[in-house]
Amino acid sequence: MDGTWSIEEPAARKLTAAEVAGSFLEAGDLVVTKSSGSELHIGKTSLVSPEVAALRACYSNFMQRLRVDGRTEPRFVHYWLNNSLCREQFSYLSNSTSGLSNLNAGLIGSVWLAFSDRAEQVRIADFLDAQTARIDALIAEKERLAQSLSEYQYSYASSLMTRGMNPDAEFESTSFPEIGSIPKHWTTKRLKFLGNVRSGVAKGKDNGEKNTVSLPYLRVANVQDGFVDLTEVLEIEVAQCEAARYFLQKNDVLMNEGGDNDKLGRGTVWEGQIAPCIHQNHVFAVRLFDTSLAEWVARFTSTDAARSYFFLRSKQSTNLASINQSNVLELPVPMPPDEERTTILEEVRRSAKATTELIQHVQEHIERLREYRSSLISAAVTGQLDISTFKEAN
Repeated sequence: MDGTWSIEEPAARKLTAAEVAGSFLEAGDLVVTKSSGSELHIGKTSLVSPEVAALRACYSNFMQRLRVDGRTEPRFVHYWLNNSLCREQFSYLSNSTSGLSNLNAGLIGSVWLAFSDRAEQVRIADFLDAQTARIDALIAEKERLAQSLSEYQYSYASSLMTRGMNPDAEFESTSFPEIGSIPKHWTTKRLKFLGNVRSGVAKGKDNGEKNTVSLPYLRVANVQDGFVDLTEVLEIEVAQCEAARYFLQKNDVLMNEGGDNDKLGRGTVWEGQIAPCIHQNHVFAVRLFDTSLAEWVARFTSTDAARSYFFLRSKQSTNLASINQSNVLELPVPMPPDEERTTILEEVRRSAKATTELIQHVQEHIERLREYRSSLISAAVTGQLDISTFKEAN
């Protein structure tokens, strides 16, 4: 991570005694990312704490170990290497040498740092340890708040779409355990009675001698929870005589076949943003008999009831899950009367908008705290900030 450790299931490797001796990590060592597919990760530096050192770990060839001498405080160097003044040097050096995001020991050693005496380095590091811990705690608190807001909206929308808005309504049990009880005047219909479920084009299909055409198509990555991400839309070759069967229409409900458990069956309404456009076989397109139901069906796929339904029927493999067309066809959908459905959707939209605005406000606070953290580190390590005065003011 950016200056911190994220150690989950560390890889085990067989090393010779010489390899261990040359790459063993000790407390106080600094580990710099010198090679990455992303420029953003180049130069990220972590400090080996006693807890990390207790793992008796070695570092890989994508990293560079720095071991400071007795004149230098490792924590001070750690703060220096992770501040923008140093990261900009890493970015320049990694791009100006090979055109690729890579560093080596020589390039890392050529970075300019400003050093005070060791006693002052320790004072600055102690100051930054305390201040960044306080800021990090505030960031973590706000991140929990954003997560709680998101979970609240998810739970609230789920309740509205399965129990309605009238607390005095009479309820009755359904034959669908995922849904449980619904208002007595509602009905429940399986999706197959509301529309047709269409599968898309298979990637890598052999079109033989048929004339082909290149068309934009939607993948699982495009179909997000409640919206279509069109940041990257790829094209695929399909037989010209078969293309029409895969064309999406406005108000089709897009649902994902698989991926992570949280992606199962998640859906959104296609608004016809690209025409023509088709979909991959891992994305189902539900064409409803009554297109006015599109938003209701799409939003229902994100409820607890629908997610539970898909999860219980999914085929699980390592880190992946999938559902089939039959699972989608049999999805039970609660159906309130038209006027009530309209009122519920209006409330879901209103609540989602309000919650999204609150979350954005919290995220803006988090970003300002991160910017403040970065500027504080830069000012302290470069001597622009008198930490004794700062302490008195706070």
